[in-house]
Amino acid sequence: MNSKKRKEFSAIELTIATLALALATFMQVLDTTIANVSIPAISGNLGVTPNEGTWVITAYAAANAIFMPLTGWLAKRFGEVHLFAFSTFSFAMASWLCGLSLNYNMLIFARILQGIVAAPMMALSQSLLLAIYPKHKQGLALAFWAMTATIAPIVGPLLGGYITDNFSWSWIFYINIPVGILSSVVVITMLKERETKILKLPIDYIGLALLIIGVGALQIMLDKGNDLDWFNSNTIVILAVIAIIALSIFIVWEIFEEHPVVDLTLFKSRNYTIGTIAITLGYSVFLGGGVIFPLWLQTQLGYSAFWAGFASAGVGIFAFLLSPVIGGNMHRLNLRVLVSISFLIFAATYYAMAQFTVNISLLDAFLPRLLMGAGMAMFFVPLTSIIISEIAVSRVASAMGLVNFLRIIGGSFGTSIATTAWARGSDIHHAIYSEHITKFSHTALQFINRLKEANIPSLPMINHIINQQASTRANDDILLVSSYICIALIFLIWFAKPPFISKKEKAPVLED
Repeated sequence: MNSKKRKEFSAIELTIATLALALATFMQVLDTTIANVSIPAISGNLGVTPNEGTWVITAYAAANAIFMPLTGWLAKRFGEVHLFAFSTFSFAMASWLCGLSLNYNMLIFARILQGIVAAPMMALSQSLLLAIYPKHKQGLALAFWAMTATIAPIVGPLLGGYITDNFSWSWIFYINIPVGILSSVVVITMLKERETKILKLPIDYIGLALLIIGVGALQIMLDKGNDLDWFNSNTIVILAVIAIIALSIFIVWEIFEEHPVVDLTLFKSRNYTIGTIAITLGYSVFLGGGVIFPLWLQTQLGYSAFWAGFASAGVGIFAFLLSPVIGGNMHRLNLRVLVSISFLIFAATYYAMAQFTVNISLLDAFLPRLLMGAGMAMFFVPLTSIIISEIAVSRVASAMGLVNFLRIIGGSFGTSIATTAWARGSDIHHAIYSEHITKFSHTALQFINRLKEANIPSLPMINHIINQQASTRANDDILLVSSYICIALIFLIWFAKPPFISKKEKAPVLED
């Protein structure tokens, strides 16, 4: 921030500024999930197949991922406050364009534009929140951010389904317009005097081109891999080769470039590196399991989209209630202990869910996710504090832009691996169970006879039961592996080096 001393915000001013920044974050995170349940309606309305309709999600995710690492460079070039206000207002306008789309191509173009302008919003909301709060209350600032980032993905599918069922899919985009305009106006009005130093940096065109090609290929590969049967598809093989080559050259180029578009020297910080690995792997496990769980409830146990969403939504309750408590007291606590408890809760809940059978009740499905929310409250906020503990204030936007990029890519990896493992695991377990249905199995023959007596076709019913059991077993396997990964991450976090939060201002290790 500028060296000139700024007047501290009053409690009311701080509340208004926090709400404006938090609303923008909520809106941006919400938009990554709200369209998911609306794809059938969008596809039908625009006259495309559901497969083509998924590009509404892929186009946004790819554009967002490509430009997110550029946050630091853009913030230095245009200033954090002006960049955030511009991004938020442009997001509202891009959302308006999405809602107005008259055909498929127009919607894809609008979603790409929406993903590009949304890229800096998340990191800048964190950076600006940290800048306006006193140092000993920065944990509370991060807690407010975490509350919105945690609740939005849960609310998204529920809200998207309700709007699509009762209004029109266009309104999942129109609802962003007043929020984006209000947030941008409040931020530029209240924070314009706190603008960061602007540097006229040259553009690293080669690094930028390599980043766009590499990340674009990687994101599309991850989004489409399961649909195209992964490396049995020439398209996926080509995308993988492009991603590996482009990103490998990009990393080498950025290390030696004088003005890189992505500051890889941030990884010289031990805490930054360890925290980034932990938050990326933890989020990939969380998102992978979070995608499979409602799918399993709907496809195998007959839950509606709403009740599957309800069972999943429990994770947001304790996350919302406990985040301010944790954030407000972080300067008194050992952050490694908090993160360890978080991963321990995750491991315990994943292990409990790995014991699920097809006979579980709604309460059985809801309770572990409810407990997981307590872990979420001790996940994002303490890990973010560990990550930035050695980073200069002027580099927080760059640091968090890169962290959020890696976290989202990690989430894409987690989702792709989980969905593939679930599909293939189900096939393997189906084959194993089917081997026991023979004319030599007394139990199988008894069951078939009972079905015949009840005039129920035996083969379709048996196949349905085997599908249920095989899918459940595959889901349990994924959850068990997730539990083991969380245990391993507990050991990793203890390599981070305190102190992580100081009540007094101190010179950061990594200066400009």
